[in-house]
This record gives sequence, structure tokens and C-alpha cells, in this order.
Amino acid sequence: MRRADRLFDIIQALRTATGPVTAAALARELEVTPRTIYRDVATLQASRVPIEGASGLGYVLRRGFDLPPLMFTTEEIEAIAVGARLLHRTGDVGLQEAAAAVLSKVELVLPDALRAQLTVPTAFVSGRGALTPEVADLSVIRTAIRQERKLRIDYADEQGRGSSRRIWPFATAYYVEATLITAWCELRNDFRHFRTDRVRALHVLEEGFPIPARTLMAQWLERFANDVSADGVITPKRVAS
Repeated sequence: MRRADRLFDIIQALRTATGPVTAAALARELEVTPRTIYRDVATLQASRVPIEGASGLGYVLRRGFDLPPLMFTTEEIEAIAVGARLLHRTGDVGLQEAAAAVLSKVELVLPDALRAQLTVPTAFVSGRGALTPEVADLSVIRTAIRQERKLRIDYADEQGRGSSRRIWPFATAYYVEATLITAWCELRNDFRHFRTDRVRALHVLEEGFPIPARTLMAQWLERFANDVSADGVITPKRVAS
């Protein structure tokens, strides 16, 4: 185990403990010697982590301490790097810009030994993916989803036939070839999935949903349960515009 990971685990163990934790107990949990725990705790204290106590008496983490959010393992750093690069395949400019900002923030706080995993990557991602929609602003759509606001869209189907719709958007689905808006369609009185690259006009309405978005999501998941995994991975079996 890298020392950085062990320091992280010590903080986590103290944070969840209901009372003082001895160095011997930490040593058993982390499979190291008590002497190593003494050194690690001294390092954390020198870094202003509010650990109180002493050897033989046990250690406690002062209540209210927020664990620094950017203490990552090697695997976590690689997951962040690959995930951020995969966003370039979604065609969602807002998420792409946010991903670049995340990588910059992570890079700033990482120690030199780990920073190279971001600046000199060992995992690469194909740039081919969904095109950025010409009309539909995905940032606007995601905001409407969060705020549970209706949208009015002009839409062209696969044959190019146009229609005007009022929809209740509650999710997006990112595929390699396209991004879909998952919504309740007032015209069809049913769930529909609209390709963002076929949206010809889009307006956010002042009107909110008549029922909570979580209710829509539950009904949609019940309908499409075989197409969506518990962690949000979706298959295109029955999901189409």
C-alpha cells in the first residue's frame, strides 16, 4: 500500500470511530507496525490534520474536520482521467469544459509523483463520438432537468418529418452516436426519447412538471427496467426517438 493511501485510510478510520483508536488497532487494520502508525500520525498532525491523543492512549479526529476531497488512489486518478476524456465523445460542450476544469483542479493538488498520471497519460480514448448538436444546448437541457421545467421543441424524426412538442425532460442518455433527451411527451401522452441532433428549436418554459421528476423516473425505469443497469448504464434495445 502506498503511504498516501495509508494516510487516507488512517483519517477515514478515525473519522468513523466512536472513540479513541489505538495505534495497535490501526496497525492491525492496515497490516503495518504500530511504529509506522506513530510516524504516519505525526506526519498528518504536521500537515494540520486535527488528530488529538498520544501513543498508548489512542487517537481521535477532531469533530467537524472535512477530509480533503482530492486524496485519490492511483486507480481513482486513472478513472478520473479516462472518464473526463470519455466526455469528449458525448458532444456535450458544457460537460467537456467542466471535465477539463476538474482535471486542472486535480492536477494542482496532486503530488509530483502522481501528477504525471494526468499530464502523461497511459490510457487513451478515441475521439469519435456523438456530434455537438447544432441547436440544442445540452447545458440548457440539463438545467431544465434539474429545475423540472418543461421544454418546447421543434423536432424532426428519422424521415425528416417535423413536429412541435411540449416535453417534460428528466434525464439524458449518452450514446456513441447521439445524445438523447428522455422525457414525457404531451403530444404522444407517453415517454419518448429525442435525439438532440434532430432538435430544430428549443425553448425553456416557465411551466414546471405537474408531477415530480422522481415519479417520472420511477415509471420510466419500470417500463425500461431491462435496458438500464443500477449504475446508470443504458443499452439501446428499446430506447429510440
